[in-house]
Amino acid sequence: MVKIRLTRAGATKRPFYRVVAIDERDKRDGRALEFLGTYDPKTTPPSVKLDVAQVDAWVAKGAQLSETVRALLGQARAAAKSSAA
Repeated sequence: MVKIRLTRAGATKRPFYRVVAIDERDKRDGRALEFLGTYDPKTTPPSVKLDVAQVDAWVAKGAQLSETVRALLGQARAAAKSSAA
């Protein structure tokens, strides 16, 4: 099964995350099927950049979101609505 989850990047004590579509049996930082966005918790406010259309395409194919990615997707959609209005 494909999951959409975070992989960690960045240096020690300077986390940076990539949102990826990956087989659930692979390691946290294993080979991703596709990169879907980024999350940087160290900026103020934390920055979230997601390709919402690609995430929706993966979900339509049966991929499941992790809890953290589900929350980040909500933030990305809210930011897109506020910038479009």
